[in-house]
Amino acid sequence: MLAEKDMAIAMAEPVTSGEDVIELQLPHGDAAVLRGVLDACFAPSDLLVTSGLIEVPRLFVSDMDSTMIAAECIDELADFAGLKPQIAAITERAMQGELDFAQALTERVALLKGLGEDAIARCLAERIAAMPGARTLVATLKSRGCHTVLVTGGFHQFADPVADQLGFDRVVANRLAVEDGRLTGGLVGGITDSGVKRAVLLEEMERIGGGIASLAMGDGANDIPMLEAATYGVAYYAKARARSASDGWIDRGDLTSMLALLGIPRNEWVWE
Repeated sequence: MLAEKDMAIAMAEPVTSGEDVIELQLPHGDAAVLRGVLDACFAPSDLLVTSGLIEVPRLFVSDMDSTMIAAECIDELADFAGLKPQIAAITERAMQGELDFAQALTERVALLKGLGEDAIARCLAERIAAMPGARTLVATLKSRGCHTVLVTGGFHQFADPVADQLGFDRVVANRLAVEDGRLTGGLVGGITDSGVKRAVLLEEMERIGGGIASLAMGDGANDIPMLEAATYGVAYYAKARARSASDGWIDRGDLTSMLALLGIPRNEWVWE
């Protein structure tokens, strides 16, 4: 199929890390076309397509819900208010890019008005679990000098403990407003949306400096700007729009697949 598109393969061999990964090099060709061909031949697959040699990033910025954790926090919190079907339907449409994220977030939070603050602690304990490989991915990247940021359209009340558990260096999120032990149905401060996610990535890249390689991971339409701005934008079991906007994706393995794609040997992974 590549030959039909005048995209000759100059090299094909296993990565030096010894992982079950094949590295291809092409002298020329369109990245989107290459991803499409590989997807057609090998789906489901984990892959990363870049214009240069892959290097371990100095910056890792990741979404939280359905990327670093196996849940959408607002949907699970809504379940304690008996509103999960209604709120989950809005969440899905927002992640697909069918609704304005800020408006959808405001509407969903408003529906939670009056819910006891104790529901947050219960939700964290009972519903929120790290994605397989999340701790190892973060710990291994940090061991290589990578700065890690968790940036989410979710809430600090969830993101702060998740970041602490996984080892992220910085957290950027929304904050649920609480009065007298109950949610007010509003937020404190501005909304962390797709523009903020991109701005955080660019801000951190500028702070670190030196033309660093950056990695961004996410799964929804609101992650697209940061995925496109990163050196390596990788979609994790993502919605169609986020997947098509990325340099690669993980559709087969867990989050440690990212380490394999970066060529980091398994014996150098930091198991948490």
